[in-house]
Amino acid sequence: MSHPNDPILIERRGHVALLTLNRPATRNALDGEELFAAFETVFARLNEDLDIRAAVLTGAGTAFCSGGNVAEMRDRQGMFGGSPEQIVANYRAGIQRIPRAFQTLHVPIIAAVNGPAMGAGNDLACMCDIRIASSNARFAESFVKVGIVPGDGGCWFLPRIVGLGKASELAFTGDTIDADEALRIGLVTRVAPPESLLDEAFALAHRIAANPPQVLRWTKQLLQQARDASLDEALDQAGQFQGLAHHTADHTEAVASFFEKRPAVFSGR
Repeated sequence: MSHPNDPILIERRGHVALLTLNRPATRNALDGEELFAAFETVFARLNEDLDIRAAVLTGAGTAFCSGGNVAEMRDRQGMFGGSPEQIVANYRAGIQRIPRAFQTLHVPIIAAVNGPAMGAGNDLACMCDIRIASSNARFAESFVKVGIVPGDGGCWFLPRIVGLGKASELAFTGDTIDADEALRIGLVTRVAPPESLLDEAFALAHRIAANPPQVLRWTKQLLQQARDASLDEALDQAGQFQGLAHHTADHTEAVASFFEKRPAVFSGR
């Protein structure tokens, strides 16, 4: 599904897609048009492939994602070059395309954080629906350490996961936390030994993928919308999806398998 030099590798395992950030030389830094476009292209492909029911995102090499390219910051190149007004435009045309791409992704996605997730790398993990971490993982909302703000939406994502108080502590201090602390504060849902991280991620992804694919996509959409919707708005949208769900073949199969005490086989119809 992908070329060895692609910035994001895609490997299909049944109904699950493994996405690997493929820039180990830069510890999977988030920079460059090729990578920004890759997120958009890969997610569009997953949305179109109704046989894909879940995805796992991890990093090649020893890091999950080192965040922005600090060398380019120093040299005022790439996204970091130009006047303040130009930098606003650079961010919009650059790294901010990643969170916007995540908002369009229809399938559940799990971050398998295999190593450091720093700055924008931490935010990248937060863009995923679920995060599990290797015991080697480290996390930091470290933008203040290089004298900038989370320009990729971190101040929107992080409080929704760990709460405003803990998000404020992490963003104001730039402190690095280990995997156990990330688990304690709810940034990740589990910690695994490095050698079994992907196995655990796939076990979870396959449990998700065992469910009706269209219902999974609708449920993800409801969870996304509910972050900012009123209760009435959330109920209205849930009702719309529920009306459709009750008329799917997968709903009929799910109910039949319940009464017949057998595993369900879902078709996506």
